[in-house]
Amino acid sequence: MRRSIPAPRFCFLLMKKSQSKWRRRDFILLGTAVVLCIVFSLWQNNALTVTNYTSESQKPLPQDGLRIVQLSDLHSKQFGENQEHLLAEIRAQNPDLIVCTGDMADARRADLTPALEVAERLTEIAPTYFVSGNHELRLSNKIRTEFYDGLSAHGVILLLNRTDTLTVRGCTVTLIGLEDRNLEDDTLPQLTETLPQEPLRILLAHEPQAFSRYAEYTDVIFSGHTHGGQLRLPFIGGLAAPGQGLFPKYDAGEFHEGASAMFISRGLGNSLFPIRVLNRPEVLTVTLQNPITEE
Repeated sequence: MRRSIPAPRFCFLLMKKSQSKWRRRDFILLGTAVVLCIVFSLWQNNALTVTNYTSESQKPLPQDGLRIVQLSDLHSKQFGENQEHLLAEIRAQNPDLIVCTGDMADARRADLTPALEVAERLTEIAPTYFVSGNHELRLSNKIRTEFYDGLSAHGVILLLNRTDTLTVRGCTVTLIGLEDRNLEDDTLPQLTETLPQEPLRILLAHEPQAFSRYAEYTDVIFSGHTHGGQLRLPFIGGLAAPGQGLFPKYDAGEFHEGASAMFISRGLGNSLFPIRVLNRPEVLTVTLQNPITEE
């Protein structure tokens, strides 16, 4: 004779079984979400992207423009063996100049190998210039000297409160580098007071906050430091940047004041805050062109 289960107990067993199934399904969904978040985070923090800008300049330029690649805020990060992934992206841009706007080394790790691996090959691609960021200045004197000597040994030109003039396909260009501790003192006016007016003046300055001051003396500025605001919000931009706080005015991209243009790289690596969101590591490329005239 088949034994019957009382209705209340039957309902309890049915609910328990149902809850058990839901728990398993929830666990699977949660696990899937965690895996997707990890994959997304790895992609956001390691998959290089190239951002291209085109800007007009009133100063004489080569007929087909001047192409500049900017690297910033590597923070001792590795992109493939011997930095080959990063170098491949740079080569593909076919630049006339390469500029490195600081924090290529990271003061918290002081591992110089990743930055020097990049430097070793950059000058094979194009003339390469470097200016210090706040992290280079935080290195010990011994390690900082070792780093700067390594850059110089690989042919990188250090613009540490210096200028350099070169000719690119028949046009003269002047590069100016401000060390990170001299962004708002008298160094910039002193460096530029004897420069001729006609050649294009390109300034490398790690931090962008003093744009109005930079624009008084130079035509094109390359900066970094902001990491693109680290976490980027759709339609809003960067969440926070050192020296600017929340929702920084100068987070990433192209800015204009008077006849001057500033380009801010979102950078390549991370520092104290280890995560990027909607803000992949960036190689920034700027093509400067002569104004288009109507015939």
